[in-house]
Amino acid sequence: QVQLVESGGGSVQPGGSLRLSCVASRSIFSIYDMGWYRQAPGNERELVATLTRGGSTNYADSVKGRFTISRDNAKNTVYLQMNSLKPEDTAVYYCNANSDYLGDSWGQGTQVTVDS
Repeated sequence: QVQLVESGGGSVQPGGSLRLSCVASRSIFSIYDMGWYRQAPGNERELVATLTRGGSTNYADSVKGRFTISRDNAKNTVYLQMNSLKPEDTAVYYCNANSDYLGDSWGQGTQVTVDS
């Protein structure tokens, strides 16, 4: 397994921006597909965005055009740039590394609160 550490969460007003970071304990992007998930109180964890080993991206309909997932291979870091934030984006955001052979690894989560 790989250790993942998220950062960058916080409180922001509607329309604001945040950038989340997820640092992996080692170089993994050639092995794992990466993703960001979120879980709001009372809700199940849901997919926000994914970035495959090959560089393909996929987004939940609710964040398309507002969020961007990217990575820096040299820093073993995956980012989630979140723009035009809405109150319904409020959740704990989790970083995920997925491999069909090695399984899933999760970070501890970072809280994002969007509130005026």
